[in-house]
Amino acid sequence: MEMERREFKELKTKNVKFIRPLMTDILGNMLDFTIPIDEGPSMVKNGKGFDGSSIEGFARTEESDLRFDPDMETVTVLPWEYKTEDYTWREAILFGRILDSNCVEYAGDTRGFLKNILDKYADIGAMKCGAELEFFVFENNRTPSHTDDGGYFRSGAFGEIRKESQLMLNEMGIKTEFDHHEVSPSQHEVDLVYDDAMKMADKIILSKYVIKKIARKFGAHASFMPKPISNINGNGMHVHISLWKNGRNLFFDETKKGLSDMARSYIAGLIKYGKEIQVTLNQWINSYKRLTPGYEAPTYLVWGTKNRSAYIRIPEYLKGNESATRIEVRSPDPACNPYLALAMVHAAGMKGIEEKLEPAAAIERDVFHMSADERKAIGIQELSASIFEALELFERSEFVRSVLPEHIYKKLLENKKIECANFNRYVTDYEIKNYYSTL
Repeated sequence: MEMERREFKELKTKNVKFIRPLMTDILGNMLDFTIPIDEGPSMVKNGKGFDGSSIEGFARTEESDLRFDPDMETVTVLPWEYKTEDYTWREAILFGRILDSNCVEYAGDTRGFLKNILDKYADIGAMKCGAELEFFVFENNRTPSHTDDGGYFRSGAFGEIRKESQLMLNEMGIKTEFDHHEVSPSQHEVDLVYDDAMKMADKIILSKYVIKKIARKFGAHASFMPKPISNINGNGMHVHISLWKNGRNLFFDETKKGLSDMARSYIAGLIKYGKEIQVTLNQWINSYKRLTPGYEAPTYLVWGTKNRSAYIRIPEYLKGNESATRIEVRSPDPACNPYLALAMVHAAGMKGIEEKLEPAAAIERDVFHMSADERKAIGIQELSASIFEALELFERSEFVRSVLPEHIYKKLLENKKIECANFNRYVTDYEIKNYYSTL
């Protein structure tokens, strides 16, 4: 406790006046509240109670008393200063566990779920991840109006948003590796340097927050929506994964100078269970508008080295490099809950290792150009084309039921079914455009 008191005292010397505990709802939306820094030591000792009944996917009213238990190792000072006419101050943020009224780990906490999955397989190896965050910069938050007509590696406008975001993220200890304009007009990408999976999930949440804040500063709006505009590429969040133990990359085979048998089984697990976990990687109705042929998004459960429309890609230009050998899972989008997505990816991959699965041969052709008979002959499965199909597979999956806590499973299903029902009742612009004047 004395250590925490010293840490809070040090924060005060940096003009930090408030602490903001962070968490996410079941959909991955960032939530926070704020306490004066002098209340920090009390929060460390006793936690901080809150009402969970109004949070998406959290408790019912009769069991709404929840408690935030801070993880002091995640304390980060936000790299900007708040100002009013009379005051200036800074704020520090931190993540933590959610406990129920009996001080037991809360079953609806997806961050806690990821921790449990990582702990379950820790003796085999530690999951490390990198993430590519794609986003659009539009004129405002009301309509997706383009801000440039740039293309891949053609800067377009608002490259300063990417640069300032990187500078701020680096100040927060979030290392970035790369930034560039993406394929579509107004589309950008910032890549995060790989880290332990839990830290990467936290960094994804914070990076989206920072990028949106910087965009507002420039009078624009950053959107991580998977497919805000038809007929152009959507936003993906490619996740790069490897397993490590005792300083060695378990996905690397020294003799082959390439993928290990463990990596191949991990890939096979992801392919076998890919359709069953898809709704946790592509959790919105809009997510499936991105997963269509011709837009560099995966539509088939295959793996390869050159095929960028594959579900899993192996970056071949790094062949023979142990530290960089990894698999790239290309189906997730940046609107997913990263804790839930990484947990289900890891569970499926580790199930492949447990079952000693061997993937089918790598596919380097664009599967879209194969005939249906050719795809069937080599056993290629197609990813679900809609959330309706993905939900059906998710709901009846024995694998999902064996991995997900009952609370998260039920609440996610309930939430997504409500979303689908609301969508089905909504009259879209497409219907007005195509039916209104002729029917």
